[in-house]
Amino acid sequence: MPNSKNNRKEPERSRRGRLSEKASSFHGRIPSMAPAELRRPKTLPDLHQEKAVSTSSDVRPKWTRLLFNVTIQGSLGAVQVLMSPENSVGDLITAAVGQYSKDGRRPILLPTDAALFDLHYSQFSLQSLDRKEKLTALGSRNFFLCTKTAAVKERESKTTSCSNEAENVTKSSIPWLKFMF
Repeated sequence: MPNSKNNRKEPERSRRGRLSEKASSFHGRIPSMAPAELRRPKTLPDLHQEKAVSTSSDVRPKWTRLLFNVTIQGSLGAVQVLMSPENSVGDLITAAVGQYSKDGRRPILLPTDAALFDLHYSQFSLQSLDRKEKLTALGSRNFFLCTKTAAVKERESKTTSCSNEAENVTKSSIPWLKFMF
């Protein structure tokens, strides 16, 4: 029965000789005919040196813009403002009020003058931020904006409401309620 080996025109070479050459490098012996080494052309010889120089210097990339979230009193969501870190708090207030009115958000701000607003770290913070302070020195990117009159009214109403309640209790018609409060 003819097979593919019978139809070969060339005589069969010994495979053992070729396998021993291949296996010799595996066993630590160098083959008799070593292939010629290919040399890599030097296209950019100082490639690694430039990387070493750039990583060794401690130069941080400067941020050109920062995203600030400013929640305005009475508004549902925060206004997102992109500002340069060298700007001041006053610039952020002006930009936030402008962005709020530009978006057409509700409730509509009656005073659109930025001088009538104060910026706070949160709605629970009573101390407003200095308008001349740089944005990079603040340490936060989330703020609360309220009108100056609202902040003053809240402070006054809290102090007067407690004293008013105490006076109302003492003036009540039932004297035994004084001891409960």
